[in-house]
Amino acid sequence: MTNNKTKPLDRIDRVILSTLQADGRISNVELAKKVNLSASPCLDRVKRLETEGYIERYGAFLSASKLNYSMTAFVQVTLNRSTSDTFKIFKKEVVTIKEVVECHLIAGGYDYLLKIRFADMEGYRQVLEKITDLPAIAQTSTYMVTEHIKHDRGVPFD
Repeated sequence: MTNNKTKPLDRIDRVILSTLQADGRISNVELAKKVNLSASPCLDRVKRLETEGYIERYGAFLSASKLNYSMTAFVQVTLNRSTSDTFKIFKKEVVTIKEVVECHLIAGGYDYLLKIRFADMEGYRQVLEKITDLPAIAQTSTYMVTEHIKHDRGVPFD
């Protein structure tokens, strides 16, 4: 993500990004200590990284099981036509299904890969109905997750 207004990342910027990715609630004072800067220049760097788009947002990782979304599945979706209008309509509609937590356009044997979360098999059936009711769906295939081995922890750093 480099443009005319973007400064190249140095070692300190990378440590700041890595630290914030691991703990977005760290205080500026603690972050400054980790990168061996005083608080004011550290805050200036964080603000620059935000402004330049390196930091998109801050958030919390929630417990899916505590919130009654303990089951996860991946759903392959094949559309009945590969036209730009069909893709636009699908994208507009799929984002309205709250149980769809990720949606990726795929190059290969199907069109989209969805990650869905739900409480139980009845919840799965209900969300699958929502998906199959979307316009232009030709076929779906579901893969149930039986164990979470590694969760998305963000962008890998060297």
